[in-house]
Amino acid sequence: MKFQQLRYLVSVHENGLNITAAARQLHTSQPGVSRQLKMLEQELGFQLFEREGRALTRTTPAGEEIIARASNILREMHNIRRTSAELRKADGGSLSIATTHTQARYILPEVIRAFRAKYPKVRLHLHQGTSEQIAEMVAKDRVDFAMATGSDDLFLQLVRLPVYRWHRTVVVPQGHALVDAGKLSLKKLVEFPIITYVFSFSGRSSLQAMFDKAGLTPDVALTARDSDVIKTYVRLGLGVGILASVAVERAADSDLAVLDARHLFDSHLTWIGFRRGALLRAYMYEFIELLAPHLSRRLVRETEKLGSQLEVDAVLADIRIPIKDMH
Repeated sequence: MKFQQLRYLVSVHENGLNITAAARQLHTSQPGVSRQLKMLEQELGFQLFEREGRALTRTTPAGEEIIARASNILREMHNIRRTSAELRKADGGSLSIATTHTQARYILPEVIRAFRAKYPKVRLHLHQGTSEQIAEMVAKDRVDFAMATGSDDLFLQLVRLPVYRWHRTVVVPQGHALVDAGKLSLKKLVEFPIITYVFSFSGRSSLQAMFDKAGLTPDVALTARDSDVIKTYVRLGLGVGILASVAVERAADSDLAVLDARHLFDSHLTWIGFRRGALLRAYMYEFIELLAPHLSRRLVRETEKLGSQLEVDAVLADIRIPIKDMH
């Protein structure tokens, strides 16, 4: 059994059993990947995949177990290389973060500036996407940290640490009818077209579920993944914006009226996560603490080896999670 064969096996799995795509990712030939997989199966004495002709159709139960173990081996090899790099050069390296537009645009800039001042030789890579896209990057081991809100079922393999809580807020152009309409209600909101996030209308605690519970049907005029896009179309008069309060800036958005909606919508928790069993370098603990001062290095280390998120939550049960509002 060769290390190269394990790399090929995991890559084929990550690419949806598409050998051509795996070969492209590995910078090798398709026949070479197929040959190594067959050699590995011959050595193991059982099939890893079911086939129709030359195409792989599904992973066998035995294959699933071998792939899981191979993934762990590759991850540990990555950790060994990272340990070596840390011992040789403590102030260098890289840090890859997958997150949403809102976090990248409104939360991370000051954190990254402070981090860069302390670790100028660390290469930072910031990847933006939806929760599903972030989960895919995590599954393929392409990032060190994921930072998102909710979507727990997509990130069961991560240790998730609470960063801050936030509320939805409502924004309208100055002079809009809702500005002088008194205390905001869902009934008042459904009188106008709504502009909000794409992901806000999916999931168990979705915005849509809140309207459904009240027996109301909102007119969703437009959805977007980008807070700035939502505000742009609100300014054009296309509807009432519902977005994260952290995405509203007092100075830059002074042309918009901000309406308090904390009594209407549940709060949300934004977290930062890393793969269970991953090796965190010294500067990674520092990044977490710059982002969330309540997450000390000692506390993060306590959570690293825990076997489940329930255990992590129990360790962090007594910490005070800050609430962030508009800038």
